[in-house]
Amino acid sequence: MKEKLRRLPAVNAVLQAKDWQAGKLEVPAEVITRWVQEEISNLREAILKGSYNGKAENTELLSRVCEAVSRRLYEEGPYLLKKVINATGVVLHTNLGRARLSRAAAERVAEAASSYTNLEYNLEEGSRGSRNEVIEKQITSITGSEAALVVNNNAAAVYFILNVLAKEKEVIVSRGELVEIGGSFRVSSIMEESGARLIEVGTTNKTHMADYERAITSETAMIMKVHSSNFKMSGFTKSIPAIELLKLKEKNPGLILYEDMGSGSLFPFSRYKIGDEPEIKPAVQAGIDLISFSGDKLLGGPQAGIIAGKKELITVLKNHQLARVLRVDKLTLAALEATLLAYHNDEKAKEIPVIRDMLRTQEEIQTQAERIARKLEGAFNCTVKKGFSMPGGGTMPDVLLPAYIIEVTDCNLSPSELADKLRKQRVPVIVTVRNNKCVIDPRTLDETDEKALIQTFLNLN
Repeated sequence: MKEKLRRLPAVNAVLQAKDWQAGKLEVPAEVITRWVQEEISNLREAILKGSYNGKAENTELLSRVCEAVSRRLYEEGPYLLKKVINATGVVLHTNLGRARLSRAAAERVAEAASSYTNLEYNLEEGSRGSRNEVIEKQITSITGSEAALVVNNNAAAVYFILNVLAKEKEVIVSRGELVEIGGSFRVSSIMEESGARLIEVGTTNKTHMADYERAITSETAMIMKVHSSNFKMSGFTKSIPAIELLKLKEKNPGLILYEDMGSGSLFPFSRYKIGDEPEIKPAVQAGIDLISFSGDKLLGGPQAGIIAGKKELITVLKNHQLARVLRVDKLTLAALEATLLAYHNDEKAKEIPVIRDMLRTQEEIQTQAERIARKLEGAFNCTVKKGFSMPGGGTMPDVLLPAYIIEVTDCNLSPSELADKLRKQRVPVIVTVRNNKCVIDPRTLDETDEKALIQTFLNLN
């Protein structure tokens, strides 16, 4: 052991042993040096633990470190945030960044990022302008709302509305709508942080109009409806739609009706027999005071929280100090503007990746799955069979999208080992492991992704 430890290479010896120039063009020299130090340390630890079985020769130890650093150069590259190939079939995969932007939105982001813009400059008057004006007209045009405001995500929108319009006042919410969203964030906790006083009504499975009526007092500022986008209750249940709750405003002047619609659907998915997700525009037209929803779920745009509704309430929000704390940057606005522009035409909206992928037919996916399987045959055992994809992202929890999947097996690797190797490639491929098979679902694979997936699989051999 002492002999092995004594012969561990010095950092400079590793750096001089190989031409790292190709790596240095992408990865800073200091990062490569740090990797060398870490790999020498890992080798030292393996020797101390007795898990190193190689020879105690200088060349062998040096070679081990060089191989480990070379592998990191290939697998990790210069960036930690990487492009991955989503072969899970989950369209809005939260862990993989949810919605992909359309080509038009990506181009607008690139243009805004590499240029000066009129973000807060009124070109007509030659004076300071408001960044919200950049996007407000698009939102009001698409939704029919009087006014609109954008913040950095929908959880922020919920907090913002409650803090500004209901702080130290009562907000009535059905017990069945006190949901928990991703990352263990709960609506009740967000309400508590906002300073609003939560008043729960009804039971977990049933809430009646009378429950809301009895709860209204002189301290009630708001009734809040929360769309249960990430779960479904069935059986002995009852809830009151937000539109029906509008009746309570007639008897209670000043009462605000706010609906958190979460997923943010502006596309008529139900017309294509995909779920029953409520749409934003009908809710606005019904007269609900405020509606908030996500930009990066079913809307198919960047992460954002969109607030649409009555002008007098939006104006209060715009003028509050929190508006600056929660505001979005020019890149988000550029992506959101281009995404919303597509919604003026249903055919254009179908070019948004989320909508395009959700609408793909089982027959289309079968053709693609069979094509991929043919390319992989010989190197892997592939079986194409019927399956189901999922919308994901905490949306449409009861919807299964008919698809075709490819079950892949490797004679030398277990399904978990194969998935692990795919995940650690230069362009990681993310698959699922089900029924002791490595499973590819091609629903979200465009032509470029398909080629990259095939090449990555073949490179493993």
